Amino acid sequence: MLKYRRVLLKLSGEALEGSQGAGIEAATLGRVADELAEVSRLGAQVAVVIGGGNFFRGLSGLAEIGIERSTGDTMGMLATVMNCLAMGDALEKRGQRACVLSAVSMGPVAERFSRRRALAAFEAGQLVLLGGGTGNPYFTTDTAAALRALEVSAEVLLKATKVDGIYDRDPVKHPGATRFARLRYGEVLERRLQVMDLTAVTLCRENKLPLVVFDLARTGNIRRVVEGDAAVGSWVEGD
Repeated sequence: MLKYRRVLLKLSGEALEGSQGAGIEAATLGRVADELAEVSRLGAQVAVVIGGGNFFRGLSGLAEIGIERSTGDTMGMLATVMNCLAMGDALEKRGQRACVLSAVSMGPVAERFSRRRALAAFEAGQLVLLGGGTGNPYFTTDTAAALRALEVSAEVLLKATKVDGIYDRDPVKHPGATRFARLRYGEVLERRLQVMDLTAVTLCRENKLPLVVFDLARTGNIRRVVEGDAAVGSWVEGD
């Protein structure tokens, strides 16, 4: 039984790389599409914001090739649309209707995002893929995810990562790091936990939007979180 009927899932572009280290790995794309289609068939209305780090790695990419920040951020926005198009194709092949909406005008490639268009897609049984970030430089896709979640009245923001929740330190670098099962937004800010950027955390906190951070690599976790399985990931809500 679903706990949440309308959710927004934030996927990093790196999540689609699989073991390749860049681009899109077919097996990983297919597995995530399978899980999204399953949750949609269960009755959840799902929107997805995907990053673009598998094609262009933001600030680190700028440093490597010397591109001006605004231009680099625009390149990143285009990369997110590429990922949305790939995911949309994978979903359609699995019988799940999907639409790609972009914050950046892209003519026949993707429709322009609007709250009304996204809600209409939900009512039509479509899974909504949101590309182009916020449409502005200097904002992360975490902020875009929090913003879009509020705009489409999602009940929860899901952030899929490579680890199984929020830790007090990087668990990859520090094997003894402590995982938090539940947190308040005030604790996230006080402890300076690297959950999302400050703008995204503040948006969620001020609008009382719950956040769940979980491991995407474990098959079935998307469904478990939407069903409200508290044993999966770290849950953040309350001031």
